[in-house]
Parts: sequence; C-alpha cells; structure tokens
Amino acid sequence: MTTVLGCIADDFTGATDLAGLLARSGMSVSLRIGVPETPPTQTAPFEVIALKSRTAPLHDAVADARAALEWLRQAGAERFFWKYCSTFDSTADGNIGPVAEALMADLGCKQTIYCPAFPENGRTVFMGNLFVARQLLAESPMKDHPLTPMRDSNLMRLLAPQVTQPVALIDRFCVCGGAEAIQAELRALKLQGVAHVVVDAVSMSDLEKIAKGCRDMPLMTGASAVAMPLPALYLADGTMSADAPKAKTPKLGNGTVVLSGSCSAMTNKQVADYLRRGVPAFRLDPLVLAESGAQEVLDWLAKQDLEAAPLIYATANSDNVRSAQAKLGVAGAGEIVEATLSACAVAARDAGARRVIVAGGETSGAVTKALGVTQLHIGAEIAPGVPWTYCQSGGHQIALTLKSGNFGTETFFTDAQEKLEMV
Repeated sequence: MTTVLGCIADDFTGATDLAGLLARSGMSVSLRIGVPETPPTQTAPFEVIALKSRTAPLHDAVADARAALEWLRQAGAERFFWKYCSTFDSTADGNIGPVAEALMADLGCKQTIYCPAFPENGRTVFMGNLFVARQLLAESPMKDHPLTPMRDSNLMRLLAPQVTQPVALIDRFCVCGGAEAIQAELRALKLQGVAHVVVDAVSMSDLEKIAKGCRDMPLMTGASAVAMPLPALYLADGTMSADAPKAKTPKLGNGTVVLSGSCSAMTNKQVADYLRRGVPAFRLDPLVLAESGAQEVLDWLAKQDLEAAPLIYATANSDNVRSAQAKLGVAGAGEIVEATLSACAVAARDAGARRVIVAGGETSGAVTKALGVTQLHIGAEIAPGVPWTYCQSGGHQIALTLKSGNFGTETFFTDAQEKLEMV
C-alpha cells in the first residue's frame, strides 16, 4: 500500500495523538518509533514517525526530521504533516520553526501553515493567541512547564525568532469564509514573501475549512486536530482508495501496569483520582532514586498482582519538581525518573503485564525505547488524541497507551482499562 500522508511528530505521545485521530477514519494507521532502519515495506495509508525531538538539541531535531521525511518519501507519500504539541511547546530557538523550515527546503515548498488548535481538548487560537481552555497560554499551567515554560501566548511572536522567513496570520474572519477564502489569503501572503502562516481556529468546523483549503500543500504543520479531516477529504477526491487496509484489534492478556512521569496539572488530578480508588501504588522520589537506585520499586512491583493494575508514579506539584531540579538539574531529575519507569515497564512486561499505560511525553519515549518497540498499530481511542496501540515487545503482543501530560479527563487511568475491555 502506497502511503498517502506521511507524518512526523516531535514526541511519542504526540505521535499517538495524531495517529489516533487519523484512525477515526477506520483506515489502518502505522506508527513507527524513530526512523526505521530498513526501507519501507507493507506500509499503511497513514504512516506516522515518532521522534524524541521536542527538547533535543536543534541540530539533532532537524537531522532526525529530515531522515524521517526521506523514509516517508520512499514509502510513496507526497503530502506531509509536521506535528507538535497543541500548546506549541518550544523555546526561543526552536524546535518547531527550524524543523518546519528544513522540511520546506527539502520539499521545495515556499509556504506552510501553523495551526496548534485542538478545540476538543480546549486548545484554540484566536487572533494569533493560543488559549488553553479559557486561559491564555502564558497564564495557563504551561507557564511553569519544567522544560518548555510558555511565557507568551502570541504564536507569531513565539514563531518569528525561530524562523528566517516572514510570519503572518490568517485570522478567524478569513477562516469563516471557508476553504476558498483561506486559499486566496495564502496566495496573497505568498506574493508578499510570507512563508510561515499562523491560522486561527476555535471550532472543529474551522479546522475542517482549514484542512480543506490546505490539503494539497506539500507540508502542513500543527497539532493533530487539523489533520483529522484529511482522511475523509482524501477519500472524497480519490487520493485514497475506499478499499485501503482497515485497522485490526488483537487479543491480549489481562495484566496491567500504570506508569506516570508527567507532572502536568491534569496528570496530577488523574493520579489523585486513581489513588482514591485504592489501587496499589508506589511514589518515586527523584532524590531517593539518585541516592539509592530503583531496586526498592522493582522489589515492590514483583510482589504486586498485575490484574489489580498497580500505579508507579513520579507525578508531583510544581514546587516539588523545582526542588528536585534544583538539586539534580532539570535534565538529571527527568532522566532518573525516566530510567526507573522504563525499568518498571520491562519488569512488569516480563511478569505478565500485557497492558501498559504511560503518562508523559518524555516518559513515553523512554518506556517505548526500553520495551524495544519499533512499530505501533493504532486501536480504540480512550480520550481525544489518546488511543490504545498494539505492538510486539519481548516476544509478547502488548497494548500500550502513551498519554500526553494534559490530555484526558481525571478518570483517564480507569477509562483506559475499561475501553480496552470493550474492544
């Protein structure tokens, strides 16, 4: 099967988010962990390559994205999507803008759009300003993100220092005019030399108009929601055949483990809800781990009934996170937690866990690497942008869900288990 749309995501939870929304079409979606080392074979209509580049050094992020693009082009894709977080997680140097410019250069395209809106998850863009629910981005909990604190809400101001070409806005008044109005404004901006266009969106109908107006662009960029209408558009115009491969669901064992490394506001609520249910739980302290290692939690895990779906978590409030970072360094504190949760994932799998729930983008990247996962097939959606996925790990078929920190409702960990029982 020739790949219709090739997607590159800057972290693993973002990749599953995008893949899950594309899978709503019912078509087969394949998610690759990192750039495959072998040439494309038996590819899906929608191929997503998950990188771990959101906070990587700029040179590495660009190189990885270019390698992913080349593999997707070999798979037959002619249209591409660069996926980043709906809260535009980045620094003044990148990596969103520089990667986009590198992909544009390789594709020979002169213009692309930026649309991080995801209204279903409370992310909207109005007059170029990004909102998280009713709060401006810079007033939301993202202002205290440990790796990419977002202290400005204006996407043009955030993007301009990251790119070398002009930045402009297509506002919602234009979007309301529909796909043709968007296309006309893009043409006018291109004549003015504008390469990078932020697009407003406050509703799903806005995203449908944007996708329709931009579907023939060689490169689109944004959060996952603006890509969600593309499968239906491709089916309608004959770009993709109606008999393209459909998604399949395997049978699994019952053992479950929940691993939470995210310290986002929503994950804190999700952990608190799960603890109230009386599940077996072990809290990781980065300072203790730095001093004593992971053996204590591994010994605890070995004694647990995995059908009770135990929780191992490093999730904490921002004050505790800053305290650990002050003593261990930002990178050091994160790496200690990621390494420990990864070791727990492998131990749980070897003990019979066939359902692994992971919260946190960096944690998800570390866990999937430790499990030796190279490809995920996308299954049922648990919450907007968070699907179950299926893969091989250590000779076993397992289900794995990778949740971005702020996604899902407070009952997510329970919802995930109930959703898998239904399929």
